[in-house]
Amino acid sequence: MAISKAQQKAVHNYVRNNYDRIELTVNPKGKKDQIKVHASERGETLNGFINRAINETIQRDNEAAPESSKE
Repeated sequence: MAISKAQQKAVHNYVRNNYDRIELTVNPKGKKDQIKVHASERGETLNGFINRAINETIQRDNEAAPESSKE
C-alpha cells in the first residue's frame, strides 16, 4: 500500500516536533558499515546502538564524576 502525501507530511511533522536530529560524521570511510554490522549482530538498529552508546557513556561519566561537579 502506497503512503499518501498527507501521511508523509504527518510523519515528517511528528518527527520534527518530537525528535532532535544530529548529523554524525565517522572516520575513516567505511566505519559506518562496521558500526551497522556490530549493531545488527546485537539485534539493534544503527540509531538504537548510537543512542545506547551515548546513554551508557553519559551514565558512566556521571557515576565517575566527583560529587562537587554533580551539583
